[in-house]
Amino acid sequence: MKLVIIDYGAGNIKSIQFAFNRLGCEAVLSKIPVEIRSADKIIFPGVGEASSAMKMLKENHLDRLIPTLEQPVLGICLGMQLMCQHTEEGNTKGLDIFKTDVKRFSNSVKVPQMGWNIIKDLKSDLFKGIKEKEYMYLVHSYYAEHCAETIATTDYEINYATALKHENFYGVQFHPEKSSVAGEQILKNFLEL
Repeated sequence: MKLVIIDYGAGNIKSIQFAFNRLGCEAVLSKIPVEIRSADKIIFPGVGEASSAMKMLKENHLDRLIPTLEQPVLGICLGMQLMCQHTEEGNTKGLDIFKTDVKRFSNSVKVPQMGWNIIKDLKSDLFKGIKEKEYMYLVHSYYAEHCAETIATTDYEINYATALKHENFYGVQFHPEKSSVAGEQILKNFLEL
């Protein structure tokens, strides 16, 4: 299986690569469109700030490529947020894959949300073998609003979409590569989709 992690300069990609290595799958880092298009599965990571990440995607013409991909794609953290229509972070237009917007948590809670929190309302084979109210590791100041594509939720100040799915595109706000055994199971499930 050819697994490609999109390498566009946003994120600590090494921890994702190591997580897949532990599952016996070698992940290739690439920003070359032809290599990405030829992959069986694709990871779209992201750590950092939305507008600068989108700028890096555009510089590599990946903003046009990603929405046209036909194989399973998993957006992680900022990667998921960039797959939405719009994010308040840097007033950034997203890739418009998920029909929802990304908002900032209010200052009535500690921002960013950092640490372990539960995911619930699980709806997808991505969560096969994951129990309701499983703990996942999160670090984020912005969240995706609920929409028809929500496949998991989390409570932090409000109840928000912590995972999304549209056709072959999946997104998770949490970091499966940092979420112990349950996170590893989600990555394994993604490989088996």
